[in-house]
Amino acid sequence: MQTMGATRGPTHLVALYVATAGLQGNALGSDEEEITLLVYVLIDVLQNKVLGRQQYIVRPMVMDESCTPGTGSDNPAVAGSSGVISEAALAHAPALTERTVREHGIPLEQAIQQFEAWWSSMSCMTSGSAPRFVVDGQAPMRQCLHPEACNKDIDVPEHYTLFHDLRKEFVACYSTHGELSTFGIQEMLEYFGLPLDTENDYHVKEIQDMICVIQRMIKDGHIFQNPETVNIILEPGICSKDEEVDNGCVVRARGLPWQSSDQDIAKFFRGLNVAKGGVALCLSPMGRRNGEALVRFVNKEHRDMALKRHKHHMGGRYIEVYKASGEDFVGVAGGTSGEAHAFLSRGAQVIVRMRGLPYDCVAKQVLDFFLSGQKPCHVLDGEDGVLFVKKPDGRATGDAFVLFAKEEDAVKALSKHRDCIGSRYIELFRSTIAEVQQVLNRAIDPKQVVLPTPPIPQLPPIVPQHIITSGTRKDCVRLRGLPYEALVEHILEFMGEHSKNIVYQGVHMVYNAQGQPSGEAFIQMDSESSAYACASQRHHRYMIYGKKQRYIEVFQCSGDDMNLVLTGAVTPPSTKALLSPGTLTTQTPATLTHPPPPTPVPVPVPTAQPPLWDIHALVQAQAQAQAQAQAQAQAQAQAQAIRNQDFCLLTPIVQAAPINPAAIMGLKRTWETAFPPDTSSTVAKRATWHTPATAFHAQAPAAAPGLPYPAQFYPQI
Repeated sequence: MQTMGATRGPTHLVALYVATAGLQGNALGSDEEEITLLVYVLIDVLQNKVLGRQQYIVRPMVMDESCTPGTGSDNPAVAGSSGVISEAALAHAPALTERTVREHGIPLEQAIQQFEAWWSSMSCMTSGSAPRFVVDGQAPMRQCLHPEACNKDIDVPEHYTLFHDLRKEFVACYSTHGELSTFGIQEMLEYFGLPLDTENDYHVKEIQDMICVIQRMIKDGHIFQNPETVNIILEPGICSKDEEVDNGCVVRARGLPWQSSDQDIAKFFRGLNVAKGGVALCLSPMGRRNGEALVRFVNKEHRDMALKRHKHHMGGRYIEVYKASGEDFVGVAGGTSGEAHAFLSRGAQVIVRMRGLPYDCVAKQVLDFFLSGQKPCHVLDGEDGVLFVKKPDGRATGDAFVLFAKEEDAVKALSKHRDCIGSRYIELFRSTIAEVQQVLNRAIDPKQVVLPTPPIPQLPPIVPQHIITSGTRKDCVRLRGLPYEALVEHILEFMGEHSKNIVYQGVHMVYNAQGQPSGEAFIQMDSESSAYACASQRHHRYMIYGKKQRYIEVFQCSGDDMNLVLTGAVTPPSTKALLSPGTLTTQTPATLTHPPPPTPVPVPVPTAQPPLWDIHALVQAQAQAQAQAQAQAQAQAQAQAIRNQDFCLLTPIVQAAPINPAAIMGLKRTWETAFPPDTSSTVAKRATWHTPATAFHAQAPAAAPGLPYPAQFYPQI
């Protein structure tokens, strides 16, 4: 146990409790829901007493953009709710209903400002000293407050970057040989023998229990002196090919916008500490960004929290986050070029990549390029701040990297995108240290091979990734059976009164790989109750388009269901008969009336893959997954067609009369005159209701299980 000594900690602590509209406890922030409640309790460490308490109900931004009051659920448990406040949040704080949040909530930035004004006005607070935050675990600060403030462009005060994790402080105070694990609040109270609060709501009980634990630790002489830090700025760093990187500290982010920089990726992981130079953008074999990046964190704890941001959003795109190895990171970010190391060690804040330079371009022309125009900017260290990318034989590639000293220079430099040097227009991109290493490694390696892109067959309907939502809430509906000519306005008319519950830009038409309508659409509703009402009241209703009248199937689904449908296994359509009815003989041998059932084609069902970042990548992945199955199905169909033809053409196998050319040509002949007299009496007459097609295919194609029509007409999603 620590005791008061020469080392002094903060004079004032603030116990901070954070609640969101979604999951609570250890899962706080993992569902990307917005903050709905902030509770601050100011504690004087020297006197070990509570000085005051501030509670702020925070209104989520989605309430300002979505429906108005009165469109909520009829369920009394969530009365006044349109689905913004989840059932998990209501279970922890039943009084914090959506109506309360909407009527009494304030924006997050205003809540932070009001607390700053409150504690600054306290007479006991000395000028220039800020209180230190204490939270239960890492999630309130790292997974909620900092990420949401970053997404909303809120500049939090500097003292928000320092906090104490009460669980770690408890272990440091009372565990001398590591016999205690990271306890929760309830286990801490049991350790002290303090009574549990069972009367108040969860959020009131939680903050009250935190205060009891903090005051007991202060009483026992514990000093809160080693705070956790939150890095706001990504620091540059150089990785060597010989460096060893811990496998437990790296993740792979997929689905990034192609123009995103390392700073953008660091902002996506705001609240978690990325190692110096820890963002490595991955390049395709063509040397272009492929929407992936490897991110290295300072320790395994931060890596594990990063994995909980799987399918969180960067702008309008969701980002996939997976585990990666240290070797993966070194393979992308590591470099061996001494020239690159010297170039990157100049301490630049900004790196800009130039593409499309004349092959005879020199550094002086690059300097003049950035000094020209209305927004001139100076290159760091003059000509030494320009690095041309060359092939192993010394020839120019048309690419170069340029260093700038300050972040403000980035905007000025990138404003010259597509300006000209001579007769060539120049492309400019924000770059990273890892990208410089990759480009130079590939430039000096003559073994780089660009693989050809495999051909893409016809694919099932797909939706661009940037409009696919995610999550387990069933707040979406799926429409099936739409006329191919149907537009968004026709869908809104079909939805009727339910169209008012569609979120902004929430109607997504589904197109096939050729860009044609597939007859399906996904619609994002403002709540689960709205989606349920729409599906139950509009299912199997008719849509009238011109002279067409189509009944539409409407199903309730979630964002994850959408992704499962769009990226899961797809049953190939039934193969059509290869024989035209016009080539069939008018006689029907018994062996042809009931042909043996075709051998089922073994179609491997592809395992559900995680949604890909880009529509082209999705198309390619689905094509590879189905190519073998389609090839087997086509070969089987051709073999079956040959066997069917053999029934007609091979007389020793099928004892039938010779084919009458007159019947094949479609001449009007009677049954008796169409065939020789010696065979017409031996052949069974075809029923008058039989057509050549139905006589040949006596058994109609079997409908798929649960479908009212043959499988080949089933929409392919």
